[in-house]
Amino acid sequence: MSTLLIKNAELITMNQQDDQFIGDIYIEHDTIKDIGKSLDYPEADKVIDATDRVVTPGFIQTHIHLCQTIFRGKGDDLELMDWLKKRIWPLEAAHDEESIYYSALLGTGELIQSGTTSIVDMETVHHTDYAFQAIEKSGIRALSGKVMMDKGDEVPKRLQENTTDAIQQSVDLMEKWHKKNGRIHYAFSPRFVVSCTETLLKEVATLSRKHDTYVHTHASENKGEIEIVEAETGMRNIEYLDYLGLANERLILAHCVWLNETEKRIIQQRKVNVSHCPGSNLKLASGVANIPSLLDAHICVSLGADGAPCNNNLDMFNEMRLAALIQKPAHGPTAMDAKTVFKMATIDGAKAMGLDHEIGSLEIGKKADLIILNLHDFHMYPSYDVDTISRIVYSTTRADVETTIIHGDVVMEERCMKTIDKDVTLKEANHSIKRLIQRLPHIS
Repeated sequence: MSTLLIKNAELITMNQQDDQFIGDIYIEHDTIKDIGKSLDYPEADKVIDATDRVVTPGFIQTHIHLCQTIFRGKGDDLELMDWLKKRIWPLEAAHDEESIYYSALLGTGELIQSGTTSIVDMETVHHTDYAFQAIEKSGIRALSGKVMMDKGDEVPKRLQENTTDAIQQSVDLMEKWHKKNGRIHYAFSPRFVVSCTETLLKEVATLSRKHDTYVHTHASENKGEIEIVEAETGMRNIEYLDYLGLANERLILAHCVWLNETEKRIIQQRKVNVSHCPGSNLKLASGVANIPSLLDAHICVSLGADGAPCNNNLDMFNEMRLAALIQKPAHGPTAMDAKTVFKMATIDGAKAMGLDHEIGSLEIGKKADLIILNLHDFHMYPSYDVDTISRIVYSTTRADVETTIIHGDVVMEERCMKTIDKDVTLKEANHSIKRLIQRLPHIS
């Protein structure tokens, strides 16, 4: 059993008491075994001196598309439905096994390098097994699943699924990957109401209940999307999902930019989880979600970067800063303060995944998912009498993440990746997107 002792760090625990102090963390295998102000474990296999460093829980992003990472820069300056129909769906349809693998590896590398230790990920229709292989190799913690699409206009033929096949392939992947290695969980992932039949969505609700698994989908991201759903079902997104039996504590809804009061009540009463994606919502001109009203209703709201072609990065520091700033013009300077946003990025993300008993805070008995930050630089000073969480939310960048530890494994140390070969991944990502573009001459 490997053991690790981190000494002399400023610890931001995010426990119920919000303890912050200079101290040590002792890790055995994948679990935090001790936290204190001066620990002595001479038998530790490895010791990290974190003097003048800050240790926090690893970030948890609850809406990511690893399959889209190699599409970065290929969907700029478009609104959602044009972005999907003209760029993303054709590119996803062109994917092969190798391109999915390196897209996922590229994305997990970026996430780990910027301090994200857990993700809720949605893949595309085909080759999801290869994304899971990349997730496993990278060492990241993930709740992921194959996207399901059995209807929709202007969907490339290769993404058009038979309902039975979509369900069976998802079940097969769940049986192979769910709860693997203690880090990987499966989520049923219907894309959104626009691209799924009622039959499929009802069956997803049944499977989620039967296997106690999560459902991850998009909802109410764009006004045009809502108009389509209302025309087809006579209901708005959240009302329809509730009608189908999907609205419960196992549901993670990405975006929720355009909700009415009835939908907010359903989300609150059913304990549905909302993933706020400010960078994506701004870039696609989808709008600004009224997050303060959701938090006032005690709804669990967490953060996600979405995909690289609608952001164009997977950086939680960017999402935290945006989440705080975009609410202030409408709701005042005290809305979405730094501590609230940092909770969304850590313990509230863990709650959304149903893993707050395992991750999201630095506590004895929890999994060792944490990051070491070096805040000793020009853009972080002066530090005197400034709250550390405020410094992290408003001033810190991805380059300030020095070390990332997931499940007790050091996956990046002093900016050196341990699980992913950076040069090979970058080279193969370029080769993969070139190959995909050659299959789609209308996309440049």
